[in-house]
Amino acid sequence: MFGQIISDRGHDHRMTSERLTTLLTNRVPEITIAFWVIKILSTTTGETFADYLDGDVGLGLQLTAIVMGGLLVIALIAQFATRRYTPGVYWTVVVLISIVGTLLTDLLTDVVGVPLWVSTAVMVVLLGTTFAIWFARERTLSIHSIVTRRREAFYWVAILLTFALGTAVGDLVTESFGLGYLWGVILFGSLIGLVALARFVFGMNAVLSFWIAYILTRPFGASLGDLLSQKHAHGGLGFGTTMTSVVFLGVIVALTVYLGVAVRRQRAAVEGAPVVEPAQ
Repeated sequence: MFGQIISDRGHDHRMTSERLTTLLTNRVPEITIAFWVIKILSTTTGETFADYLDGDVGLGLQLTAIVMGGLLVIALIAQFATRRYTPGVYWTVVVLISIVGTLLTDLLTDVVGVPLWVSTAVMVVLLGTTFAIWFARERTLSIHSIVTRRREAFYWVAILLTFALGTAVGDLVTESFGLGYLWGVILFGSLIGLVALARFVFGMNAVLSFWIAYILTRPFGASLGDLLSQKHAHGGLGFGTTMTSVVFLGVIVALTVYLGVAVRRQRAAVEGAPVVEPAQ
């Protein structure tokens, strides 16, 4: 990781040219605590901001989906135009894709009338198919080697489907099953904790654990967003979609600015590290 390389002062900073190339050209961020914090915040923002545009502003689901879909296309064009991971552009795409993923499931449920369990099953199949094609073409599902635009295309399709799937699962559990937002936060938070335990204590496969956690953070963040924003009568704390969205967006912007500064410093340190070739 970038952070590991610059924080282990006094250690051997030499690395292979292959490792250096990966660090300097990967188009997505390293997995750190900041990554997961922003991911959960963007998920919560996706839930509350979609509700804000749909209900408070009165755009309706379909117009909201069109507007957010258009903004997502613009952000993706900017992301694919970058040479490597750029925090501001990358996290803008994540926030927008979280909104669009939420709206995709909401459209299926509220406009088309597809039951949540059917939406969940469909998203599972689509995500599984995406992973199968991705692996067949690239022989890896690791996000540590997203160094080509084709791999990145698979990555963003998978990310969109994880948001849509997480929305369907979250709504199915908290609303259709009547669990409620607070218990939804507890349930999905506990599941994320179990995945972390399986990964770091029992050695669960890193790629598998990442994608399971990524899916689970969507219903966790959505349940958290609904808990904070919905009215007391609906099982929430009543802070409203506007306040929740603004506060969480503010935190996301602050963390993104911090990461932008940190990444520039880290890359400068990495570029100055001695490079060695692996023994044949």
